[in-house]
Amino acid sequence: MVLRNSSMLFTAIALAALAGCNPLGAGSEGEATDKNAPVALADASAGGKTAAAAAPDFGDDNGQFSKDGECDDMRFEGAGMTSTPLLDQDIKHDATDCRAAFNQGRLTFKGDNVSQATLAANVDSAQLSRIQWGDDNGSFSNDGECDDKRFEGAGMTSTPLLDDDIKHDASDCRTAFQQGRLALRQ
Repeated sequence: MVLRNSSMLFTAIALAALAGCNPLGAGSEGEATDKNAPVALADASAGGKTAAAAAPDFGDDNGQFSKDGECDDMRFEGAGMTSTPLLDQDIKHDATDCRAAFNQGRLTFKGDNVSQATLAANVDSAQLSRIQWGDDNGSFSNDGECDDKRFEGAGMTSTPLLDDDIKHDASDCRTAFQQGRLALRQ
């Protein structure tokens, strides 16, 4: 009898958990939910009491690539991430996609301090000081993507590279280089 009751309790908990699942990580359309509420976890060993697990601040959906089924926030990593270059302006602006993948276990949260979370351990500080970064006088400077064709890597723009942008996108290129998302072309 105890085994049967345990089995029924497990089935009831599983069905309740599945009933609350939604691939977009939120309730049904029109249902108000607190986007920043911690994820609740059932703890059967504590007599079925609910313990709150700290969830990251997912932010909002004001990013250019929000609600496309891929997380574009560089504070996360895992199978739920986009394969396109990550941009600083997408931090905390792809909440629905990142929350859904996080709740499904396809993402882990690296931390809010993005520069520390993504800083490459092998960035040579001597090389960083030897590079002539230039200025931010290019047509596409300060857009979160490096437009200087002296570099290559995930921090580069996907648009055609122009000679006019060499040494004229210093802030974007330096930031991506420090984060390990760029290297000098060989």
